[in-house]
Amino acid sequence: MIIVITPEEFVQNETEIVNELFREGLDLLHIRKPFISSEEMMDFIQKIDLQFHSQLVLHSHYNLAKNFNISRFHFREIDRQNDLFKTLTDKIISTSVHDIEIFNELNEDWEYSFISPVFPSISKKGYGENSNILSEIERRNNSNVKLIALGGINENNIQKVFDSRIDGVALLEYDLGM
Repeated sequence: MIIVITPEEFVQNETEIVNELFREGLDLLHIRKPFISSEEMMDFIQKIDLQFHSQLVLHSHYNLAKNFNISRFHFREIDRQNDLFKTLTDKIISTSVHDIEIFNELNEDWEYSFISPVFPSISKKGYGENSNILSEIERRNNSNVKLIALGGINENNIQKVFDSRIDGVALLEYDLGM
């Protein structure tokens, strides 16, 4: 599984790039734009081909989902800990963790979880430089939730990730050179 996470800010020709990525086989797009208005989010989603709306995952503006055939929501670790997802019983939800023990505790409510940082961050200097997540993955014992690697993944190390006990990768705008 390959997931792309949008930049927080708009990028020139972003929705055209998104549509092309979907045409090339992208599995899911996480829309992470916390600083935009509902109107801007609606405009952004409308520019993505309708056939791909079921592959969109919202990080915010959850109330817009009903307008666009979107049934996937992502919750940050803090939001999961505060049970903000509990009202979405008929939705597909994902979350984020930063160590394998927390991942192993997730229940089957979660379709998948990002685990990060797998490698030193490209976007955040110094973040993840001492990461040992790839070796921690050997202690994975939760088979009910898919495990998605995130952080510092690029063309030089992606095969190492796929060779581990991971179910997919998530790539940020920095990983894609956006």
